[in-house]
Amino acid sequence: MDSSTPKPATVSRALVAQLHQSQIYRDYEKAFRETTGLPINLRPIETFDLPHSGAPNENPFCALMANTNQSCAACLQLQRRVETEARFEPKTLKCFAGLCDSAVPVRVGENLVAFLQTGQVLLHRPNKPEFTQLARKLISFGVKTDMKRLEETYFQTRVLDKKQYEAALRLLTIFAQHLASLSNQLMVSAQQVEAPMVSRAKLFITEHQDEDISLRQVAGAVNTSAFYFCKMFKQATGLTFTDYLARLRVEKVKNLLLNPHKRISEAAYAAGFQSLSQFNRVFRKITGEAPTVWRTRLQRQA
Repeated sequence: MDSSTPKPATVSRALVAQLHQSQIYRDYEKAFRETTGLPINLRPIETFDLPHSGAPNENPFCALMANTNQSCAACLQLQRRVETEARFEPKTLKCFAGLCDSAVPVRVGENLVAFLQTGQVLLHRPNKPEFTQLARKLISFGVKTDMKRLEETYFQTRVLDKKQYEAALRLLTIFAQHLASLSNQLMVSAQQVEAPMVSRAKLFITEHQDEDISLRQVAGAVNTSAFYFCKMFKQATGLTFTDYLARLRVEKVKNLLLNPHKRISEAAYAAGFQSLSQFNRVFRKITGEAPTVWRTRLQRQA
């Protein structure tokens, strides 16, 4: 692949960020959650994290499992399998606890650009013998947790019969087709409107946003002077390089903080901020509120 050609994962992240902001996705996401009671997430490719962590309709049992290193690792392994096996058609897999997790590919032509995911459900009523067997397995994993609370949440797991769950997946499959069409429009629009230099610069910034990158580095990466780059980038985006990078990092922090167990300081450094004072100042400037206030409001809405 040519060094100037964007990586599929980079293109996917940029597209998914735009799709998340679209009205059609926000409307569908809300309708799907309210109608089915299930979680839903649109994810870029090659994103191996827990898809529904901290999200509305997250299964309380899965949330507890995410707190333990051993079971969390098992869930991440399942995500790798889901991404591998759902590249061409919808796929449902079961985790070690017997819960179903499903992914529907969003494809533009021959290219896989994203996944729609849902799940954390049982397709039969849970029973005591099953939980006893599960508890033994967790103990053998070395998991230390409140088993009474775990049992309570396990029996609170959403139960659907196979026909109901397949209907929910058909809804996702139909919506994936709409998202594919919208993704194609966004890709064509970006190619037509944006100068290649600006597109390459955006991709470079996205790939290196968690590093201490400078304007001169980005200008060098797209083979132009810092002065010319500043002028063209501001014309194309309406933002200076510094403001664009700050907004990109703040959005990454917001995504990381969907995980209720992620500390704000960890998210800030992971997104590329060099100090907490800088992060707090930039976050407040862009969002209008402190990070702690934003997170508290997010948790109340969940």
